[in-house]
Amino acid sequence: MSDATAALLQVVTLLVALALAYRPLGDYMARVYVDEHHTRIERGLYRVMGVDPDADQRWAVYARSLLAFSFVSVLGLYTLQRLQPRLPLSLGFPGVAPDQAFNTAASFVTNTNWQSYSGESTMGHLTQMSGLAVQNFVSAAVGIAVAVALVRGFRRARTDRVGNFWVDLVRGTLRILLPIAVLATLVLVALGAVQNLSAGIEVTTLTGQSQTITGGPVASQEVIKELGTNGGGFYNVNAAHPFENPTPVSNLVEVFLLLLIPVALTRTFGVLVGDTRQGYAVLAAMGVIWAVLLVGVTALEASHPGTAFGLAGASMEGKETRFGEAASSLFAVSTTGTSAGAVNSFHSSFTAVSGGLLLLNMGLGEVAPGGVGSGLYGMLVLAILAVFVAGLMVGRTPEYLRKKIRAREMKLVALYILTMPVVVLAGTGVSMALPGPRESILNPGPHGLSEVLYAFMSAGNNNGSAFAGLSVDSAWYNTVLGLTMLFVRFVPIVLVLALAGSLAGQQHVPATAGTLPTHRPLFVGMLTGVVVVVAGLTFFPVLALGPLAEGLS
Repeated sequence: MSDATAALLQVVTLLVALALAYRPLGDYMARVYVDEHHTRIERGLYRVMGVDPDADQRWAVYARSLLAFSFVSVLGLYTLQRLQPRLPLSLGFPGVAPDQAFNTAASFVTNTNWQSYSGESTMGHLTQMSGLAVQNFVSAAVGIAVAVALVRGFRRARTDRVGNFWVDLVRGTLRILLPIAVLATLVLVALGAVQNLSAGIEVTTLTGQSQTITGGPVASQEVIKELGTNGGGFYNVNAAHPFENPTPVSNLVEVFLLLLIPVALTRTFGVLVGDTRQGYAVLAAMGVIWAVLLVGVTALEASHPGTAFGLAGASMEGKETRFGEAASSLFAVSTTGTSAGAVNSFHSSFTAVSGGLLLLNMGLGEVAPGGVGSGLYGMLVLAILAVFVAGLMVGRTPEYLRKKIRAREMKLVALYILTMPVVVLAGTGVSMALPGPRESILNPGPHGLSEVLYAFMSAGNNNGSAFAGLSVDSAWYNTVLGLTMLFVRFVPIVLVLALAGSLAGQQHVPATAGTLPTHRPLFVGMLTGVVVVVAGLTFFPVLALGPLAEGLS
């Protein structure tokens, strides 16, 4: 079988699996968030938290609840890392340094999972399980909750209520993420992933040296890192490690888990607004972008342009031979398009232009198909911008899903779109200008700029993947990137919730002959164009200085 045939076969298999899961999972998630019944376990949790599960919240109260929960989560995870040596299952590891503990706490609470440490030599089993893995669940549930709150804004009329954050959080965790994670963990264990509480096994290497190979609850954490589009690896090399990702089959399963919920949420959206065609339209725009980037990255890696790659005969440096160029490209495009930091290869080792495409994929706003929840609400914000642009072209007040897009909504949309680029570009510029942070760049020139840009793009889009080649375990990068993650996660969330409240307060307007149909190919094309143009105009100049300049040199 040729490499091209194998690459096509794995993409077709992936798409068929997603198609089979799309409708049942999407419909199930819609039922989860409209169900008026609370299970016994859920009621017990609500009593412990002291909340009334039947009370709807205004958007501001919903936002305050979310921020309070996230603040307590950051504080708790930071404390757990600092006190690690005094806790069980610490494996003898010391407490994590203050700046790195802050960075890690901010990273996992914001669903970023950026790691400036080696997991197998820094975090004990208790910290991994009760700290990092728990945040993998609840941070993903927070993203779904915000997306559902925005959909309620379109669904409801003449109300100032967008739902109950605590109910959405608990249901997303217990009814959606946990059951799928349990089943997928069994699949990964069957495929060879490690799952134990071993403190490590002493082995003798080929050179006669002794080495400790750490075990742990790897498979369970691997599943939720992919399913929740988190990305924090148990081991330093992430999903390139054979304990996390043993075979090409497990690699395809992990890519499937990355895309599963972001794709199925478009069906949930369509069901909740009463028109599944709207969900298909959003999914189509996401799919077009994902497919174009996948073809581009795979083609560039297969053609391996450049002198070094040409002499080597392939661009396999930094990639696992178990997966090859095609599977590495599929994983890379999927992880940079889903705000997941999981990687099975070093993105810094990709050819210059394909590395630039991965940067662009994050720069699009993580909407192809985006993170769990964040991809859907990000694309809906851009859909509002698309109908606004269409309204300007025909001189008509824009409408989307029977809600008028007024000045207030557009101000919130504009602030949402500007938040991430401003922080990412400012952080990159300052880090390149200061002498201290510049010393962390191991590859000066255009590639060094790409490394710094990738770090801030990854943190600013709550992605978590790394370009490699940049020494980020420093007080500067741990602190600045941690603040970037927090700011660019929660400011857009507050803006989305404010948008949900504004939309929910409106009444539905009837469709007329002048209403733009938002379920047809014309709108899909407009939405795709808006996504590309917004990111292209914002990031093209810095991409030209980094990966494009390197690729043309």
